[in-house]
Amino acid sequence: MIGDTEEITPPLRLAELPVGAPAAIIEIRGGRQLTRRLLGLGLRVGGTLVVLHHRGSGVVLAHGETRVALGGGVVDKIWVRRLNQAD
Repeated sequence: MIGDTEEITPPLRLAELPVGAPAAIIEIRGGRQLTRRLLGLGLRVGGTLVVLHHRGSGVVLAHGETRVALGGGVVDKIWVRRLNQAD
């Protein structure tokens, strides 16, 4: 649509997401075991989250009412796209 000002943000690693910015998971660049582990935590492609704290190379994030801490090796394999606050 011409004149549409909605901007698509580039994908970034979860480790790069600033605190408080909502995002959607667009890709998990890990094996089947990592994907299963994240599914067990309620994290899946298409799911939304917000980073609450950066802890070293890891993060503490919120997914709905759930809080999850992930280490640096895992957050480097999760790719997200920032969402507009209205989304």
